[in-house]
Amino acid sequence: MKLSEICKEINIDFSGADIEITGLHTLNEATSSQISFFNDKKYIDQLSTTSAAAVLVSSNYANLLPENVIALVTDEAYLKLALVSKFFAHKIVTTGEEPHVGESCSIDTKASFGRGVVLGDNVTIMAGAYIGDNVNIAANTLIYPNVTVYHGSAIGANCIIHAGAVIGSDGYGFAHTRQGEHIKIYQNGNVIIEDDVEIGANSTIDRAVFGSTYIRKGSKLDNLIQVAHNCDIGEHSLLAAQVGMAGSTTTGRNIVMGGQSATAGHLHLEDFVTIAGKGGVTKSLKGGKTYAGFPAIDHKTWLRLQAKLAFLVKKK
Repeated sequence: MKLSEICKEINIDFSGADIEITGLHTLNEATSSQISFFNDKKYIDQLSTTSAAAVLVSSNYANLLPENVIALVTDEAYLKLALVSKFFAHKIVTTGEEPHVGESCSIDTKASFGRGVVLGDNVTIMAGAYIGDNVNIAANTLIYPNVTVYHGSAIGANCIIHAGAVIGSDGYGFAHTRQGEHIKIYQNGNVIIEDDVEIGANSTIDRAVFGSTYIRKGSKLDNLIQVAHNCDIGEHSLLAAQVGMAGSTTTGRNIVMGGQSATAGHLHLEDFVTIAGKGGVTKSLKGGKTYAGFPAIDHKTWLRLQAKLAFLVKKK
């Protein structure tokens, strides 16, 4: 869309070149044909270095942008972002076409496909599965019944996706008006699942707002797991049943999360972190250690704490 058209739709005035806008992205990743936004002071250093074509920004910070970046001045940058995101959302259609199929594939006649699907050699897709527009599935991957893979997702080689899993559903993102209404932020990224990954039954992997949600190679996810938008789960990680990863959680390799453990958003778990069952992670964690409890602390410290509590209760 032309920038002038976008600004008219969201009721913002601007001055500068009326350029073609191809999408949205973060300040540090936006290109010269994309719009970005600024609503959090922790990203203030990125204002002066962004390559975005235009940035939704309050008047207090507009002067920090590079000279060639157009300031779209607003005191509701996040809300305006939500409104703009709709213009670049994937167009949903119900008609599909035959996928491009590699050699020796086995596809049930009750599987459904969108447009532009590409399957590698020896892919198996069972009854009731839906594979959306422009999905790529690499060789030797097995898709069990009633799996849904949303548009734009990419699944690597030698993967197993168990029944009822949903790959690429929208992340949980909303901007809020002053009247308390919740405006959808359209999730225009995708999901990338690398090679040798197994996803358990009825698990959900949300697509990214921008960019990609990643499940890195060799990771194994149990049943009933929620991975939110823009998470990046490191190589060879193990997640037990009912784990929940809040948005933009990133991890190193070989993390282990026990059943019903969870993370808050925008945290990083370093390599070889282990979280005991029901552990609640509220801050980024150093690698090579085991943590337990809520909020999650060093496991040995948590055990001593439980012993002292049990002793106090017993004394009464």
